[in-house]
Amino acid sequence: MDHLEAFLNFAEQSPTAFHAIANLKEDLLEAGFRELREKDPWLVDAGGKYFVIRNDSAVIAFAIPRSGFAPWRIAAAHSDSPTFKLKPRFEDLSESAYLRLNVEKYGGMILSTWLDRPLSIAGRLVIREENRIRTRLVNLDRDAVLIPNMPIHFNRDVNDGYRWNPQVDLLPLYGEGDAAGKLMKELADAAEVKPEEILSHDLFLYSRQPGSVWGADDAFFSCGRIDDLECAWGCMRAFLQEEPRENIAVCAVFDNEEVGSLSRQGADSTFLYDTLTRVGFALGASDGEIRAAMADGFMVSADNAHAVHPNHPEKYDRQNRVYMNRGVVIKHNANQKYTTDAVSDAVFSLICEKAEVPVQHFSNRSDIPGGSTLGNLSNSHVSMSTVDIGLAQLAMHSACETAGTKDLAYLIRALGAFWE
Repeated sequence: MDHLEAFLNFAEQSPTAFHAIANLKEDLLEAGFRELREKDPWLVDAGGKYFVIRNDSAVIAFAIPRSGFAPWRIAAAHSDSPTFKLKPRFEDLSESAYLRLNVEKYGGMILSTWLDRPLSIAGRLVIREENRIRTRLVNLDRDAVLIPNMPIHFNRDVNDGYRWNPQVDLLPLYGEGDAAGKLMKELADAAEVKPEEILSHDLFLYSRQPGSVWGADDAFFSCGRIDDLECAWGCMRAFLQEEPRENIAVCAVFDNEEVGSLSRQGADSTFLYDTLTRVGFALGASDGEIRAAMADGFMVSADNAHAVHPNHPEKYDRQNRVYMNRGVVIKHNANQKYTTDAVSDAVFSLICEKAEVPVQHFSNRSDIPGGSTLGNLSNSHVSMSTVDIGLAQLAMHSACETAGTKDLAYLIRALGAFWE
């Protein structure tokens, strides 16, 4: 339970991708890693430990064995989760009595789970500092807004498959009619800047519901953003516990997976390729040696999996369904939504066997399309044998998700064996 308590604290302190990466950066620095900047020359040495951050929302950390350049062993996850993002101009006066916030959906959300619960606002501000611009993380860290439901008396269809209109039904209430300008002032105070210094922002809503462990024998835990902070934190925890021996160990946490990864900090960008090639050249490897190391590399794409729902088992393939607290999930899809093939499945299964970690196998029903993840997207830029894994959870993309209390430790142990 030590891992779980630490993760719940991490999740609470990581309301946005920006905060998650800032917290992972602190862990890396504490472990002796040195930050590199993409715009600077890279000087890296055998036995060195480094990391690079892009857009404040994605990080790639790597540890080089004392023997120097070698093939890569990579574990990757993502930092973002479905939520609402504030639009550039977000104040919206209704009936001269209410100040609402104009927001839009980020990712595929279970919309109803965001209503009638306390929400707050966090993200990144871009501020003017003399003749330069700087970014500043901000978190109101209080019950600041709420999206109220319509009473059933005026919405008789709400329990019969109601279709939410995000521009009408899902605008959060912030204050009364005279609250114009107060939110930006509050954000400026939280970031310790002046409102007039704020040039732009990336601001998101997040649920204020604290994480909790519950059920018989404390079998389950619930909080926001389990998908995919659980894998991101678990990958980094395992990475920091291991010393590289014969391969370059890499832990990558990308952003924007929930919206397709098509960004410069997403898995479908050149971020991983840029990093690996620069490391190779800095260690004196030739272009051919770098390509050979990629061909000999292995990637674990870690993004959570769908546990069988207790009320709807009929939605899951009978022979390939998974459950919470029963180990790491290897995910399969014939159409390459997941990159696992027979070879990568066998390799990772043997690693888990060595680590005494139970393994489950997930595949969707053939008549129900599944989601995708970052493995196949990153492979379009850095081609290497890849397995898609995750931990079983319920209510994926809800404002409050649920997972098993045993599985995080399984993930850390399996990835420790992978890097070992």
